[in-house]
Amino acid sequence: MYLSTSRASDIAGGTPAPKGPLRAVPGTVFALGLVSLVTDVSAEMVTAVLPLYLMAGLGMSPLAFGALDGLHQGATAVLRLVGGRIADRTRRHKLVAGTGYALSAACKAALLAVATPWSVAAVLAADRTGKGLRTAPRDALISLSVPPGEQGRAFGVHRALDTAGALLGPLAAFGVLWVAVDGYEAVFTVSACVAVLGVVLLALFVREAPAPAPAPAPARDRPALPPVRTLLRLPGLRGLCLTAAALGLFTVGDAFLYLLLQRRLDLSAGYFPLLPVGTAAVFLLAALPVGRLADRLGRRRVFLGGHVLLLGACLLLLAPVPAGALLVVGVLAPLGLFYAATDGVLMAAAGPLLPAELRTTGLAVLQTAQALARFAGSLLFGSAWTLWGPGPALGLAAAGLLLSLAAVSVCDGVRTWRSS
Repeated sequence: MYLSTSRASDIAGGTPAPKGPLRAVPGTVFALGLVSLVTDVSAEMVTAVLPLYLMAGLGMSPLAFGALDGLHQGATAVLRLVGGRIADRTRRHKLVAGTGYALSAACKAALLAVATPWSVAAVLAADRTGKGLRTAPRDALISLSVPPGEQGRAFGVHRALDTAGALLGPLAAFGVLWVAVDGYEAVFTVSACVAVLGVVLLALFVREAPAPAPAPAPARDRPALPPVRTLLRLPGLRGLCLTAAALGLFTVGDAFLYLLLQRRLDLSAGYFPLLPVGTAAVFLLAALPVGRLADRLGRRRVFLGGHVLLLGACLLLLAPVPAGALLVVGVLAPLGLFYAATDGVLMAAAGPLLPAELRTTGLAVLQTAQALARFAGSLLFGSAWTLWGPGPALGLAAAGLLLSLAAVSVCDGVRTWRSS
């Protein structure tokens, strides 16, 4: 694993990074990675059992679960803008992020007090509120800690640590379900305790971002535009938002893919939490190499390639492949690579396009566009599943993703031709 340093001069970028593959990452990046690792253990413990808990345990329909999955993806996406704007105005990225982490930790404990599908949905909405508040300030802390040429590598280090938690979370849930008599409540209890640990780590070890240089004052004869409108006038960010939204609309949530894979494998409920482990293991191994590859080959190109891999996983689930190891690896490995090529890479692509004083708001705008599209996509997929069944729903999603990839590629080609 990459070494880290917590010296203030390194965080501010005052000391040149050593050369070679083992050069250090700033302490802020590493500390946030540890916070995300612990928090993801907590979150993925719940996520790993949630589909079966709601659909098999509480009797939620596929359409209702699609709405809930969309809520999980993006119904509170507007709060990313709120969190980003507050962090930029107050320069208190750590405080805003910490508030989001603390709210999510409280929601893990609240799951013990609810027992109906829509009361669970209300708690999850509050949990997503916490995630919406913390995500943009956290990513801004990372982006402001490293020079533009190493954004992909820094986000790769963070996402690798984050994904280590995503790998351990389902394993922890599996272990708790294996030994506990009342398994779901035990999972929620352990998850809440781990989430509190993540808040403590953030408070003790994460440093605030260095203050950016003040932006030049606007001309007196031209009124300043609101921050979001100012950011959307940047062609690079506007193009990234449109790309992320177009592809996000047909991105099938991994919970649906795991349910479809479980049906193909006829897997028992006790082993269901192990499916995300395969995805997380691939993500963990690939996050850093893919981040470095994106720095070299182009982050937009790698981002599109990740969606091609997701399309391949969907097509394999539709193909008449025998249920076995080939199907498992053929779905989980591309899904893990998809996350490695899209999650941190998208933020790394946006960071250098944004002025430092609006970095958090700009990242929040991009995250909101993607989250709202995925929210709509989850609703559409859940509706298609309810009306026509899982196979046709997945086929429609795959066709939509293919068309979106083609449209984005054509637009990129036209843009390149015009600039040449």
